[in-house]
Amino acid sequence: MPGTLYLCATPIGNLEDMTFRVVNCLKTVDLIAAEDTRNSKKLLNHFEIATPMTSYHEHNKYDKAKVLVEKLAAGQNIALITDAGTPGISDPGEVLVRLCYEEGIEVTALPGGCAFVLALILSGLSTRRFVFEAFLPREKKEKEKVLKELEQETRTIVLYEAPHRLLKTLESLYGSLGDREIAVVRELTKRYEEVKRVSLSEGIAYYQEHEVKGEIVLVIAGRDRKELEAAEVSAWEKLSVTEHMEYYLEQGIDKKEAMKKVAKDRNLTKRDIYQELLELKKEEK
Repeated sequence: MPGTLYLCATPIGNLEDMTFRVVNCLKTVDLIAAEDTRNSKKLLNHFEIATPMTSYHEHNKYDKAKVLVEKLAAGQNIALITDAGTPGISDPGEVLVRLCYEEGIEVTALPGGCAFVLALILSGLSTRRFVFEAFLPREKKEKEKVLKELEQETRTIVLYEAPHRLLKTLESLYGSLGDREIAVVRELTKRYEEVKRVSLSEGIAYYQEHEVKGEIVLVIAGRDRKELEAAEVSAWEKLSVTEHMEYYLEQGIDKKEAMKKVAKDRNLTKRDIYQELLELKKEEK
């Protein structure tokens, strides 16, 4: 019988957050695949776990995933852990999980710490709808594309960031999103845990004067939906009704459907649009 891949969440700071279930799993599996074996060794020693480890990280995620799947197919049970938190979230674990499903290997997850979830519930911002973007891309053009996509985002936005890039990222967010509410959450579950609730402009001013340490999660308010709708109506109103109709007709949309879309864009009825078009025709004559 094939073995099982166990996705085991480990503490993101405070070792007391380790669950009994994860400790028991790590003690009983045949092998632990760890992002950084040196870092994970400290965790395993603390809980007196002597299970063999092997490295599984960003630089070997494809080749090593095949090796691990072979071991699983041969009947070994393997636990996957990351440096801190839940494996598979913004780390190479997703590659291994996908390959396991392709090969018919059973996968299960043991819950625990997850930095972006904790930051979100601590932020005081809306938690009903949110989008998780992990780290913004390093490459300039790719970063600009992501920021452009986020400009109109009405859901709460959650990002990860390193301390040495925090100020630059806040400036980029301000330039793209405007002066949104933000929670800068750092050192989660540790002694100096901090949640700083500010606007983006206030955050920029503060971190220009203060050094910051520790891993950071940024939680940013989404764009106000009513404000967004008003801006969209305003943009359409800059066009004449005829120009607005032409915009849709040029896309191959029939006249009846185009009229319906124009009415919706301008917060008017279809009859209103029809009357305006009639009036314009009369004036042209």
